[in-house]
Amino acid sequence: MGGKLCGSFRRVAKSLNKMEMKVNGAISKSRIGKYFKLEARKSSFTKEFRAGTATFLTMAYIITVNASILSDSGGTCTVRDCTFPRNQTSVSPDCMLKQNEGYENCVTKMKTDFIVGTALASMIGSFAMGLLANLPLGLAPGMGPNAYLAYNLVGFHGSGNMSYQTVMAIFFVEGCAFFAIAVFGLRGRIARFIPQPVRLACAAGIGLFIAFVGLQAHQGVGLVGADSSTLVTLTACSSTNPVTGECTGGKMHSPTFWLSSVGFIIMCYGLMKEIKGSMIYGILFVTLISWIRNTAVTIFPNTPAGNSSYEYFKKVVDFHKIESTAGVLSFSHFNNGEVWVALLTLLYIDVLATTGTLYTMAEIGGFVNEEGEFEGEYVAYMVDAGSTIVASTLGVSPVATFVESSAGIREGGKTGITAIVVGFYFLLSLFFTPLIASVPPWAIGPSLVMVGVLMIKVVKDIDWENVKHAVPAFVTMVLMPLTYSIANGIIGGIGVYIALSLYDSMECWAKWLMKMRKMVVKEQNQVSATADQSIEVV
Repeated sequence: MGGKLCGSFRRVAKSLNKMEMKVNGAISKSRIGKYFKLEARKSSFTKEFRAGTATFLTMAYIITVNASILSDSGGTCTVRDCTFPRNQTSVSPDCMLKQNEGYENCVTKMKTDFIVGTALASMIGSFAMGLLANLPLGLAPGMGPNAYLAYNLVGFHGSGNMSYQTVMAIFFVEGCAFFAIAVFGLRGRIARFIPQPVRLACAAGIGLFIAFVGLQAHQGVGLVGADSSTLVTLTACSSTNPVTGECTGGKMHSPTFWLSSVGFIIMCYGLMKEIKGSMIYGILFVTLISWIRNTAVTIFPNTPAGNSSYEYFKKVVDFHKIESTAGVLSFSHFNNGEVWVALLTLLYIDVLATTGTLYTMAEIGGFVNEEGEFEGEYVAYMVDAGSTIVASTLGVSPVATFVESSAGIREGGKTGITAIVVGFYFLLSLFFTPLIASVPPWAIGPSLVMVGVLMIKVVKDIDWENVKHAVPAFVTMVLMPLTYSIANGIIGGIGVYIALSLYDSMECWAKWLMKMRKMVVKEQNQVSATADQSIEVV
């Protein structure tokens, strides 16, 4: 019986294999196959499809993570969206920073807009990378600029110095500038302006910053919280003060923290075993348990807001139209110096991140030639910049090439079909916004911590034995999370590097002056000797 069953499986496998070979052969010889150079790059359609699936599984977390981080800024929600307290006709400006039903409802709707905007921007960017550059790279709003927007520029629930509309205009101008840089081939020159140790430390610093966000309560696992004496402390409390965020219940008693810890362990085990989509599996595990009502970890408590969220969740399939974030660009505050500092910071981050990621992916895929170039490089930079412009008009943070594309490349992806498959999956996600919008923050927090783990690997490339490199790199990394500012980290790192370089510059100047002095003295001696000889002759 067992032998017959095995024989049946073998026959089915052989027939499927033959069918796959026929499909691959037909597509490779078609116009589509020739356009994407399937035969020239020794690939096939099914291999590209599997590669695109692997890439999407490893980067799909960005849909919920990006929307959650951006919604922390409050988006376009203002004091006018706050609910009036009883027996009052107005609200205080700090209603956005406290628990307020009206403002929270506005942020919830905003998060749905961000989900759709993220999926749309990712879809357009990935399609463009596949069709125009013919590279197996997935694009989506990158980690770093989104945190810079939510916690530095706009600030948590609008507590920063800029409005969400102004920041979207900054992203738009930054995308246009990056596009011009790509067109004129100035990318490499600009990247060289930032010292190498600071460039390397930027990725690690942003990783620490993102991990710190993931450890907090409002956008993560809730392990770290506020303390009046030490600023931060261990929390994971069963209850907290809604205003200060300080612990009011027992520490390490939070059910959602322990659930998110299990999700983090699942991610770690998956990455240890090199399982594709490990982050997604961890997020799914925590999310599915959090969807169960009447539990200590539910995302749908028995409150008016919880009941409303649950009713929307039960729709499952629903296409949400962007209502509040599309086209909300405002250029009215561009006379402010802080706007231009933010613009230059984002431009540097974008140029450096895109340059590093593209070359790394090209190296992994074996696309780089002896001159250090690869096919589609010129168009790829323009696609990346153009996608950022599109993203800003949709109301989300800049789009970038994802390092998770390496998962698809390892699966055999070598052409733009891989990127198109990624874009197709993002298109499908647009129809499941009720499910995606119901992912709790304690499911997303572990993935943010894991992103920090993956981003900090670059510290091994820093020359820690060289103090001139080590100190600026350390300053860059430590200032980003401790000052809650990516810009402060970059500026601090560059400032320290310049200060430490002054000694070398002064030493060079001193040596040059000594050399010039010796030359002048030598010339004077020669002139004096010639004059003495002339007198003797006379």
